[in-house]
Amino acid sequence: MQPETLADLANLRRARDFMDREYDRPLDVAAIARRALMSPAHFSRRFRAVYGETPYAYLMTRRIERAMTLLREGMSVTDACMAVGCSSLGSFSARFTEVVGMPPSEYRSLDHAAERAMPSCVAKTTTRPPRSGGRRSSRIGEASGVQPL
Repeated sequence: MQPETLADLANLRRARDFMDREYDRPLDVAAIARRALMSPAHFSRRFRAVYGETPYAYLMTRRIERAMTLLREGMSVTDACMAVGCSSLGSFSARFTEVVGMPPSEYRSLDHAAERAMPSCVAKTTTRPPRSGGRRSSRIGEASGVQPL
């Protein structure tokens, strides 16, 4: 791998880690791209090439994952929506339904006793929604050295 490719991957990981930590804040591609030391357009292309989904899709999946946890704990849909950084309940519900396969209110009403009995690291893995494009882990392409377009 070329040194510039390794530097790009490190910068992209820095930006992805930023999204993982700050998912509940209002974030836009320009702010995230600054963490990767790239222009927004270049960052979006590189992120998608390396991780298989757009930065927005990754961020929203991260938010949905956290919302799932909050809903399992009994938080209201509106409160979970706001707690994960979404400002529109309608957009949040539509995206949640798209990713999870059911509306957040229906997900909240399910019996989650099995997940509560699991260690949190196991529950996190088993309840994680699939990534865009059918890839469970966005690190697969990165680890195998897939060359960005």
